[in-house]
Amino acid sequence: MLSACANQTGGVSATAATPPSHAEMNGDYVIGPGDTLSIFVYENPQLSVGSLPVRPDGRISTPLVPDVMAAGLTPTQLAQVLTERLSKYEKSPVVTVMVMGFIGPTDRQIRVIGEAADPQAIPYHDNMTLLDVMIRTKGLTRFAAGNRAVILRKVPGGTPERINVHLADLLNDGDLSQNVKMQPGDTLIIPQTWF
Repeated sequence: MLSACANQTGGVSATAATPPSHAEMNGDYVIGPGDTLSIFVYENPQLSVGSLPVRPDGRISTPLVPDVMAAGLTPTQLAQVLTERLSKYEKSPVVTVMVMGFIGPTDRQIRVIGEAADPQAIPYHDNMTLLDVMIRTKGLTRFAAGNRAVILRKVPGGTPERINVHLADLLNDGDLSQNVKMQPGDTLIIPQTWF
């Protein structure tokens, strides 16, 4: 049976045996380009890889298994693919995939641009709020016009929705009415103040 669990270093792991059902995949972490994986093959350190980046094309290469598409798969699904490919060379391999560095697929990232102290793309997680995003990006710069910030939200088949947010009120005054729930693919734009 497949299992996915958090390891003690904060990664996500999965051991392969059978593919997960659609219900099991709901809410599971999806691997994306830029993630860092650890591949462990039980009782075979020559096939294990400690720190393996997912290339920009979404693929990884491991000993005996070159160019495997990892992006878009859960750790459990990738472990199953690697198990199937390694079974040509080893009898009943047991493969564990651990995600050690999280970025995620681009359509599940929150992008923060402009006058954040540390602008970046952040992997989306369930129940993420604007305050979570601002903590991750270390707040506003001294040049930020926080109360003129905008969230651009993708709308299927249409122009992005614009959500005006008052970041300065949220961060400086504790106005939790501005603590918007984020969605995968949102872009937060923080403009510079006018002098």
